[in-house]
Amino acid sequence: MNLQVTGLDLDRMKLDSPQCFLDQEEAEEAKGRQLLEPETWRTYAERRNAVHKFLTSALSPQLLRRHRARVELLKKCSYYIEILPKHLALGDQNPQLLPSTFQFINPKKFQRMKQVGTAQTKIQLVLLGELLEQLDHGRCELDALLQSPDPRPFLAGWGLVEQRLADLSAVMDSFLATMVPGRLHIKHRLVSDLSATKIPPIQLMLSAKMPVVFDRQQSVAHQDWVSLRCFVTLQPAVPEQFELRYELLDPQTRQEYMQRATVPVAACAFDVRNLLPNRSYKFTIKRVEGCMLVYEPWLDSLTLQTRPRPPEGPAPP
Repeated sequence: MNLQVTGLDLDRMKLDSPQCFLDQEEAEEAKGRQLLEPETWRTYAERRNAVHKFLTSALSPQLLRRHRARVELLKKCSYYIEILPKHLALGDQNPQLLPSTFQFINPKKFQRMKQVGTAQTKIQLVLLGELLEQLDHGRCELDALLQSPDPRPFLAGWGLVEQRLADLSAVMDSFLATMVPGRLHIKHRLVSDLSATKIPPIQLMLSAKMPVVFDRQQSVAHQDWVSLRCFVTLQPAVPEQFELRYELLDPQTRQEYMQRATVPVAACAFDVRNLLPNRSYKFTIKRVEGCMLVYEPWLDSLTLQTRPRPPEGPAPP
């Protein structure tokens, strides 16, 4: 009985070993060779290797995961309009240009362009998600085709496979291009003819700023105050202004309901005092809204509970 059980375990170990799977692949390959002439088999192997290379490089699972993480990050960014001379690219603008240029722009037309910028940003974010789904679906299709033990359908449909590879390459190109906020097309003149001679021709571009996020390891609650830390993934060259909001969760009285406020902060480290002990507070952080902001879909929030008061000792005799 013991020998029989041991034999079964050894058989299971053999089935689970890498060599077993290698033998299975070799058996499937040998079976496939029997279905094709040698020259046809070489053609199949070359084409199969080309698809495999595409799936492990241009469309690898690791690359798609990075792209998905990037899209999720873009959904949390803040988006702004940048006013640039037409001969400059985004990021090359002179900081002194904006105030002198902005005073000549028609406010109502600029507000309409901000609405266009909001719509364009939303469309780009939705499109990124759809393109990424197309890439995921296309990879699954090609991978399933490679896993088929019969090479004949693969060869018979090679024209469709080639077209699918080209389509997925085009989708990837569109995806990468859409990840970069683009130019806004101005349908109406933002600057009057009288003022146009005083400033160079301008263009409007969309730009993205990385989200402001609480540092959850460094943010700590004490008995009646909290110490908060936040950060931005890519630190801007110019210091930014932030807006912190907090509120007491589940207030029971009018006085407790007043335990809420909006506080401007100019640093990534700040304290909030005069809180109630042993209570939960919700905190949110964002950039101070400027006139150039067009879309800010996400705010980071953090809930902390203050510590209870220490127990009172016995009264002195």
